[in-house]
Amino acid sequence: MKKHYDFSKSVQNPYLRKPKRQITIRLDASTIQYFKGLAEGTGIPYQNLINLYLRDCAAEKKRLRLDWAA
Repeated sequence: MKKHYDFSKSVQNPYLRKPKRQITIRLDASTIQYFKGLAEGTGIPYQNLINLYLRDCAAEKKRLRLDWAA
């Protein structure tokens, strides 16, 4: 292994469009089970399904409707 590497002529990965960012999110167990069930049927990892669903919500500018009981 070299002590120093020259990256002055390197280029960005052309296949990486938008890198994903790792975050921590708290989801209840039933939500996770729901997406894991969908994952088994589609063959897509449940984290990817959650990301796809949230991306669709953002693209459609969906708003959460909360109706609090009196």
